[in-house]
Amino acid sequence: MFDGIEKRGEKGKKAQVAIFVIIALVIVAGIVIFFVFKDSLMNGNVPGEFSPVFKAYEECIEEETKAGLDLAGTQGGRINPGEYIPGGEYAPSGNQLNFLGFPVPYWFYVSGNGIIKENVPTKSEIENELSVYIGDRIENCNFEEFYGQGFDILLEKPEVRMAISEKKVSVKVISPLTVSKENESAMKSQYDLSINSQFGGFYLWATEVYKKEMGEAFLEEYAIDVLRLYAPVDGLEISCSPRVWQTNQVADDIKIGLEENINTIKFSGDYYKLTNSTRKYFVVDKQSEDFVNVVYSKGWPTKIEIIGAENGLMLAEPIGNQPGLGVMGFCYSPYHFVYDVYFPVLIQIYNGEELFQFPVIVIIDNNIPREVDLSSGFTIQENKVVDICNVKTKDIDVRLSDIYLNPVNGNVSYQCLDQICRLGETEFGRLITKAPACLNGYVMVDVNGYMRKKKVFSTTEEVAADLILDKAYEVEIEVTLNGNSINNNRAIVSFIPNTENAEVVTAVLPEASKVKLSEGLYNLSVYVYGESGITIPGGTTSQCYEVPRGAIGGLFGLTKKECVDIQIPDTKIDEALIGGGKAQEYLLPTDLDNDKITIVVSELPAPNSLEQLQVNFEIFDNLEAYIEYK
Repeated sequence: MFDGIEKRGEKGKKAQVAIFVIIALVIVAGIVIFFVFKDSLMNGNVPGEFSPVFKAYEECIEEETKAGLDLAGTQGGRINPGEYIPGGEYAPSGNQLNFLGFPVPYWFYVSGNGIIKENVPTKSEIENELSVYIGDRIENCNFEEFYGQGFDILLEKPEVRMAISEKKVSVKVISPLTVSKENESAMKSQYDLSINSQFGGFYLWATEVYKKEMGEAFLEEYAIDVLRLYAPVDGLEISCSPRVWQTNQVADDIKIGLEENINTIKFSGDYYKLTNSTRKYFVVDKQSEDFVNVVYSKGWPTKIEIIGAENGLMLAEPIGNQPGLGVMGFCYSPYHFVYDVYFPVLIQIYNGEELFQFPVIVIIDNNIPREVDLSSGFTIQENKVVDICNVKTKDIDVRLSDIYLNPVNGNVSYQCLDQICRLGETEFGRLITKAPACLNGYVMVDVNGYMRKKKVFSTTEEVAADLILDKAYEVEIEVTLNGNSINNNRAIVSFIPNTENAEVVTAVLPEASKVKLSEGLYNLSVYVYGESGITIPGGTTSQCYEVPRGAIGGLFGLTKKECVDIQIPDTKIDEALIGGGKAQEYLLPTDLDNDKITIVVSELPAPNSLEQLQVNFEIFDNLEAYIEYK
C-alpha cells in the first residue's frame, strides 16, 4: 500500500516540475516576442494623446531628409563640400564653383598649379554623408509645442541608415523616443520611411553624362568651334599694314561666344522644341527624360591665354611690302595664334522642385581639346601628372630689392616644367621657404609698381636668389609726323630692351597708347600707316583638274584634264606705310615721370602703287626717330 502511495507522490512531483518548465518557457517566449515585435506592438497600443509626438518626429525625419537631398543635389552630391582650395596662376577656378552662394565641388578640374583632378562622389559616399547630416539634424527636432502641453520627451542619439534608388529614398532611423505625461508613457525606437525622390535617377544620369564628357570631350568640341568663330586663330588678310587685335577685347569676345553657345546646348529629349533644323547642332546624343540646363557665365573664373600676344596686343605683320619682295605684286598679313582656355560648365538636371547639378572644367590646350579618357569603365582616374608643388624638398632664400638695394615685398612663385607653384610673399624683402627640386626652373616675382621679373634658378644646385626689380612707369605714347599729329592714322611703336630675355613693349595708336616702361636702353622703331590709294587689279586665272575619262574609261583609271576660269576681283589695300623711323634711346626715370613720351618721326609720300610702297620701305631703314622732351 505504502509503495503505491510513494509512486503516486513521485508522479505528482514530476508533473509539478513540468508545469513550472512550461510556465518558464512561456515567459521567456513572451519576453523574446516583446523585444522582437515591441515597435509593432507599441504602435498599435500607443495612447492617442502620445501619437502626435511620434508623428511629429517622423515628419521631422522626412523634412530633414528632403533638406539633405536638396543640399546634396545642389552641391554635386556632396553634403560636405570640403575645404576650398583657391586657384592659381595656371588655373583660376579652384576646386569649387560658387553658384548663387553654394560651393559646388568640381567633378573634374585643374588645380592652381596645373594638375588634373577628379572628385566624383560614389553612391555609398552620398548615402553616408546624408546619414550623418540627417542624424545631426533630427537631434534638434522641435518639440516645443508638446513641452507646452506638459509632455516629457526623451530622445536618444539616433542612428541613421539610408538607401538611394532611382525613384525613392529609404531611411531607417534607430532612435529610442520616450514620451511621458503624468503617470503614463510610451516609447518607439525605430522609424522606417520611404520618400519618393528622383535624386538617385538624377545622380545616375549625371554620372553617365560625366563619363560621356570624359570619353568624348563634347564640351571641348563646342568650345573649339566658338574659339574659331569669335577669335582670330589662323588666317590671312590682304593688307600692307599690320592687323591688330587687343587681347582684352578678344578674351571678352570669346567669353561672350561661350556664354551664348554653351547655354544653348541640349540633350536628346522632348523637353524643348527646335526652331529650325540648324539647331540640331546644339543637341548632344544622350537621352534625357527630364529637363537639363548646360550653363556657363562670362563672370565665372575663366582662363584665356593667347600665345603670340605681347603686352596686350596681337599683331599680324604684313608680308610683301619689304624691300626685294615687290615681285609679289601684293601684301598680305598672315596670323596664327595659339590659345589655352579653361572655363567651368555647370550641368543641371531637374524636374519639378528637385535638382541635381555638377560642374566640370572644360580645357582647350594649344588650340585642341584635352586628351580624352578612353577607359571603358566609370572609375576615378589617378592623376596622370605628378603634382610637383606638393613635393617641396629644397630650401631656398629669395631676396627682393629695388635698384637702390632697398628691400621690396612681393609675391614669389617657382616654375618647374609647366607647373607654377606659389611660394609665398616676402617680408622685409626676404622669403625663406621650400621649393620643388628642379633643374633650370624659374623664380618669378610680381610686385605692385615694378616690372615683372623672371630668373633662371636651379633648386638642385642653388639656394639663394637675389632679384633687383625695376620700377614700372605707366606712360602715354604720342607720335608726330614732322611735328604734326598723326590724326586718324595708325602708329605701331616698339620698345625693344637692350637686355637679354626682356619683353618687347608695344604701343598701338590710337587703340592702346599707354604702356609700362622702366629705366633702361631701348631700340625704338615706329611705323605709321595711313590711307592708301593702292588697288591690286583683278583678273582671270585658270585652274585645271584631272577628272575620269567617261564612265567606262573611269573604270580603267583613265583621266583627262579639265580647266575652269576663276575670276579674281580687284583688291583695295586700305592702309600703307606713310612714315616712321628708328632710334636707340636710354630712358631715365626723369623722362618717364612726365607720364607722356612724344616721338617725332619723318613723313613719307602717300603710296599710290605697289612700287611706291616698296620705295617707302627701302627709305624707312634710313629714317631716324627721336624723343621730344618737354
